[in-house]
Amino acid sequence: MGWATETDSGSPPIARAPSAIADEAWRNAGARDRRRVDMRKCRVAEFFSAHGPERPVIELGGVWVERDGRIVLEDVTFSLRAGAFMGLIGPNGAGKTTLLKVLLGLIRPSRGRVAVLGMDPRELRHELHHIGYMPQQVLFDPNFPVSVYDVVMMGRTCCIGTLRFPRRADREAVRESIEAVGLGGLERRPIGELSGGQQKKAFLARALCLETRILLLDEPTAGLDFEAQESFMDLLTRLREERGLSVIFVSHDVNVLARFADEIVCINRTMHMHGRPSEVLGSERLKEAYRCEFDFLAGAGRDTR
Repeated sequence: MGWATETDSGSPPIARAPSAIADEAWRNAGARDRRRVDMRKCRVAEFFSAHGPERPVIELGGVWVERDGRIVLEDVTFSLRAGAFMGLIGPNGAGKTTLLKVLLGLIRPSRGRVAVLGMDPRELRHELHHIGYMPQQVLFDPNFPVSVYDVVMMGRTCCIGTLRFPRRADREAVRESIEAVGLGGLERRPIGELSGGQQKKAFLARALCLETRILLLDEPTAGLDFEAQESFMDLLTRLREERGLSVIFVSHDVNVLARFADEIVCINRTMHMHGRPSEVLGSERLKEAYRCEFDFLAGAGRDTR
């Protein structure tokens, strides 16, 4: 079995900001690439300069998704403001991963409106370097000799282009992302030799090695023990604050979201609740969404924001 088939489909301080990396990419690029880089920078810079932090970076209005004759998402409406941390919860099969794929432009809604950084997701082809995605599960052969550095470099594919070699800006971006997640010194370590928590951090570095403004994380702490989970969440909190990241975090662990999320959306095909953790997790309406009893849900909502 070879490296990297993604299913459900993609610390020390940072030495330089992502914008500096982009500037170096500009200097190293040819004339044709410079025109493409300039277009990419203008579209997103235009969005933030025109609207600032007031306009949400993600907006959904009345979104429906139908797959193989079955309704997967029904009339979902919410927005995510710049720099916010949104937890996305719901039972298995509720449509959470489908929703992330809608935001990535991988699935087209049957109806409704979706805007990511002010654009239809289908227009994001030249803006994907602003969106980091960590899938629910990455399957790989632990004996395949691919290093941490190689895994993170895969995240630069949309910047490098097809059949091209990484430039100096790409190599520096990868090294800085590895340092940022606390894996400095392990660049050449085979990914299969890392602990589960370290592997998750490597995949997070892969999602961050661009000019990432939005992070879409699909159950990133699943399978981690308590210590590794805490380490990952502390790291994510720091990176979000340093880089001003907007985060959508899919999880079944409501206790984690009660502590870290600014807001929570609960879906089970349709959207049942959207509000602050204390409002959502302490609500009787969760029983309707999950269609069963979860005593720990009510407890998770106490003494939170």
